[in-house]
Amino acid sequence: MSLNPIITMLGRRLRLAVIGGGEGSFIGPIHRLAARFDDRYELVTGVMSSKPDKALAYGRAMGFVPDRLYGTVAELLEKERARADGVDVVAIMTPNDSHYAYAMAAIAAGFDVICDKPMTNTLEEAEALHRAVLDSGLVFCLTHNYTGYPMVRQAKAMVEAGLLGELRLLQVEYVQGGRAGDGSPGGGSGASTKVEPINFTKPRMWKYDPARSGPSLVMGDIGTHAHNLLRFVTGLEVAELAAERGASVPGRSVDDYAGALLRMDNDARGSFWVTQAAAGVENSLRLRVSGSKGSLEWQQETPQRLDYKPLGAPAEKRTPRGSGTLPLALRSSRIVAGHPEGFPTSFANLYADAAEAIAARRAGAAPDPLALYFPNSFDGLKGMQFVAAVVESSEGDGRWVRCP
Repeated sequence: MSLNPIITMLGRRLRLAVIGGGEGSFIGPIHRLAARFDDRYELVTGVMSSKPDKALAYGRAMGFVPDRLYGTVAELLEKERARADGVDVVAIMTPNDSHYAYAMAAIAAGFDVICDKPMTNTLEEAEALHRAVLDSGLVFCLTHNYTGYPMVRQAKAMVEAGLLGELRLLQVEYVQGGRAGDGSPGGGSGASTKVEPINFTKPRMWKYDPARSGPSLVMGDIGTHAHNLLRFVTGLEVAELAAERGASVPGRSVDDYAGALLRMDNDARGSFWVTQAAAGVENSLRLRVSGSKGSLEWQQETPQRLDYKPLGAPAEKRTPRGSGTLPLALRSSRIVAGHPEGFPTSFANLYADAAEAIAARRAGAAPDPLALYFPNSFDGLKGMQFVAAVVESSEGDGRWVRCP
């Protein structure tokens, strides 16, 4: 196959529209860079603000042609659906509360969807969206980007190959410090209980509004990432959990930590802990998986390294292009040995894989099976089931709760 399987299958790149990701957005530029990374998409239009005048201004600044400048998402979907050269894919990178409405509208218009996490704000929305994806036959990619790191995929492939044996003990944590004192409600040094008014017009301050960020800020922001990483690598589902969530910063009204004990569907035991209030910590996502034959350890701040500790043998350090790298990881490795694979390229791996699945669907062709490991609407549903179970358990003083 050629270097660009999309052009091989369709004779052109996929036409992409973006929703959200305008001024002040951190994740919007990451999505747009990821889409361009492998030359599989052509960004032709978008609505990058909920305010029509700003959406039109951003569109002009992006260089969209005049007849592809739209003030609203509804206008974009309607007019692109009617065009002979309409978009193929809609990428959504808006605040959490609009993911559901935009994704449902895009699917109803016949477009494949790439959506930032969390998939929805509520379990009911997740169930409805997953049903809509299944009924439509369209491709839905959820950008839990940490599953795009080569060494995370190496870990999954090693588990699938049986190198760890029967999985018994699991540990995942995602620890950040960005909300230890950021001027949010109860922010500052953490010593004061004064609650400051929230200015929701500031970039990303919508996260402090539960109506927009969901029932648990920390769970929607990073808890779903940690849960998805655990499921991706192990192939296991959480059967039961006992959880606590809340605010560690005095006076804060939204969750900045959550923890849970886990019982997996194979009877393995696990622990889960996430916080955004650990002062001084940057972005420490860590995973440990232990089985009857050995253990694996990975952390996001050194993503090019996977520690493999087989039972009764010396520990090994695996790297993206080192000895023992399996095909799933090799497919995702972009840089020469000794150079770290990064955050933007993890997104690019998901965009590249989704592009192959979308092009194959449209061309009636078979995609490379290794292209089908990106998170989808089922993963989004499982994430919201997990969030709902954590909230239920915490509200029940940490009682054990079954996950669907």
